[in-house]
Amino acid sequence: MNVLRIRNEMRSGKTIFDLPLRVTFYARVSTDKDEQLNSLENQVQYYTRFIQEKRNWTYVPGYVDEGISGTGTKKRDSFLRMIEDAKAGRFDFIITKEISRFSRSTLDSIQYTQELLEHDVGVLFQNDNINTLDSDSEFRLVIMAGVAQDEVRKLSERLKFGFRQAIKNGHVLGNDQLWGYDKKDCVLTINEAEAQVVRRIFDLYANRQMGIRRISQVLYGEGFTSRKGGPFNVLTIRHILCNPKYKGWYCAGKSQTVDYRSKRKVFLDEDEWVMYPDPSVPAIVSEELWDRANALYKRRSEEMRQHQSGAAFHNRYPYSGKIVCEEHGTSFHRQVLKSAKGNQEVWQCRVYRDKGRAACSAPQLRTAELDQIMADIFNQLTQNKQAIIDAVVTVLQSVPDEHDYAQDIRRIEADLSAVQAKKDRLLEMSIEDVISTAEFKQRNDGFNQQAQALEERLDALRAEAEKGQRTTAQSGEIRAALERELSFQNGVNSALVTTILDKIVVKKTSTREEIHLDIHLKSGGPWEAALNRANPSLCFTRPRNTTPKAPTRRT
Repeated sequence: MNVLRIRNEMRSGKTIFDLPLRVTFYARVSTDKDEQLNSLENQVQYYTRFIQEKRNWTYVPGYVDEGISGTGTKKRDSFLRMIEDAKAGRFDFIITKEISRFSRSTLDSIQYTQELLEHDVGVLFQNDNINTLDSDSEFRLVIMAGVAQDEVRKLSERLKFGFRQAIKNGHVLGNDQLWGYDKKDCVLTINEAEAQVVRRIFDLYANRQMGIRRISQVLYGEGFTSRKGGPFNVLTIRHILCNPKYKGWYCAGKSQTVDYRSKRKVFLDEDEWVMYPDPSVPAIVSEELWDRANALYKRRSEEMRQHQSGAAFHNRYPYSGKIVCEEHGTSFHRQVLKSAKGNQEVWQCRVYRDKGRAACSAPQLRTAELDQIMADIFNQLTQNKQAIIDAVVTVLQSVPDEHDYAQDIRRIEADLSAVQAKKDRLLEMSIEDVISTAEFKQRNDGFNQQAQALEERLDALRAEAEKGQRTTAQSGEIRAALERELSFQNGVNSALVTTILDKIVVKKTSTREEIHLDIHLKSGGPWEAALNRANPSLCFTRPRNTTPKAPTRRT
């Protein structure tokens, strides 16, 4: 039915009940408590009977939302479905209890009532006595919805006040499933079985200097599991390490609600948190251990941020992101193993690092072994090393020295002579009392500064000229350096590996004793490599699909 026609008939003396309308209702409660659900049931019964008793109205089944806040409308499925049905022309009129049933947001209330009117659907807010089919309804709606919205703001403030009072009274708010504690009636008590895990985590991290993934593996190996029976999640361990409750401190104010309507939050810096020792929170670890663990955590986090922020991070280790497990398709991660013989850099499959040996059979690779394999490949790619060395030296010697250092040196020497002449003339003027002593000193200091700058420039030019003259004499040294580089006497050049290597695939057939690799270069491949740790004479590196060469003994 057209809204304009309805308003004309109402101006002629008819009421809304006299008009032939298809009528539905909307009911909502904001909690799922029993008394609220009973209230919802009563609303449904009331509106069903109320509509069906009007002989000019046609009843359309209503829309109900249970246990959903009225602050916004995004999560109210029945409400949104009602709006869509109204646009589809399935009814003409909606009855609801009050504006706050529709929404406590002024913006939402006005927006939806206007949207409904555009589709010839009116709303009766029964308790507020507002019928949007009346011409003056929008003015009254703004006032009433504004009051409802202010009630939400006051409710938010009352809740915050209640939280503060509860804390003052020794009630612990927040997570009811905090690992290491049992919580009942807002009081925390230590769960000794779980607290043992918490203490172990802090000991492994702060005292043993273990990483978080390694801690998860150690705990699982020692029989400690999550509540679901699996290994501890990395995030769970991080939260345990960073939660001040474990040292007996209260911590709140990590975030702040910017808008009570949208519930949008911003996270605050740590120096803005509210933290203090709390007698109602029993400590599981000492303050000293907690502080030491968190100092280490912050230092490691900062180092990681610095590495990730610079391009150098990606090339810091030549094999980073380039070793792939054929079994799982995951990358290998770098690990430094410490022993009495010193540190050893190895690479481990991510699945193995997260879940242990039972989850991945791929062996860990030693950087020294990978370097030797890459050196073998480079040697085969550069079999005629002497030709390469001759070519480089020829290029260096053939580069013309286009800069005329002699001319620059003569010009600066002339400038120095001119400055010296000015200083001599200045001295004569001072002797003849043409200028004062103060003026002499000021101008003489200026000449001295000019002379010093010219002398520094002259020294630099002479050094550059001398360097150019040594190029021919240094050709022997250049040849020796190139020979060392291409023979890999000082190990594999990281920049060379990064430039030429695409990826290394660790084959499923690999074991701890015998490793099989496919090595893909950016210029082609793959190359096939086999590494026998028990018998180095069986090791080899060759292009795939070529005739096997004699094994290469590794040292």
